[in-house]
Amino acid sequence: MWARVRRVGGKVVDSLRVEERTEREERPHNLFEAAATYVSACVEDDQERIDEAAGWVSPEALAFGVNELACRAVVALARERDASPRTVARDLLGLPAA
Repeated sequence: MWARVRRVGGKVVDSLRVEERTEREERPHNLFEAAATYVSACVEDDQERIDEAAGWVSPEALAFGVNELACRAVVALARERDASPRTVARDLLGLPAA
């Protein structure tokens, strides 16, 4: 019974959407996908993609995703450089060694 309710509720929500989905957008974007697109678009200075990615999730979710991406990037670089995450983070930001 709950499956039917969810299915009907999903159809109602889909029918209320203002924008039509393209074939590429058949599934909703998750916050990590939004964060990855947002950060890469910022690096490439692509304002159109920045705006698009920012619209995929709430601002709070995007901030969480960007923070998680930053943490994972620092950890990966620290492992690659055989250094501490603190040292790598300070180096990336141009701060003196602590």
